[in-house]
Amino acid sequence: MSDDRASAEDRGSYPHLLTIPTRWADNDIYGHVNNVEYYAFFDTVINKWLIAEGGLDIHANGAGDAIGLCVESHCAYRDSFTFPEDVEAGLRVGKLGNSSVRYEIGLFAVGAPEPAASGWFVHVFVDAATRRPTAMPERLRSCLERLVVA
Repeated sequence: MSDDRASAEDRGSYPHLLTIPTRWADNDIYGHVNNVEYYAFFDTVINKWLIAEGGLDIHANGAGDAIGLCVESHCAYRDSFTFPEDVEAGLRVGKLGNSSVRYEIGLFAVGAPEPAASGWFVHVFVDAATRRPTAMPERLRSCLERLVVA
């Protein structure tokens, strides 16, 4: 799989879509949503899925057996968003390992067939105490399997 595979796909290749509103504070001096906010959109679509579908308890403060840490991320920008525009974030899983997952995200203008930005985000699940890789919890694995694309 090419690292840029997500960039060549349309919205139909993402099994999950989430609408995220931009905020006034997201715009920068150049009149568009600042690049760092795209990573916040990535975090939002991923973590909302993990909470709603995988039972992730964000209030456990690392008290669980395993936590996911971001070890790699990338974003390719093709077009911009501006406040008060909504962003439709597409989510899929490009690779699901024993202790890691590579999410692929497409950020679309409402109704647009091609992403304005696309990228990936890799979580490695580690033991909360030792920070050594560990198998991801079964409930999270199960919800992620539903997003795997060939």
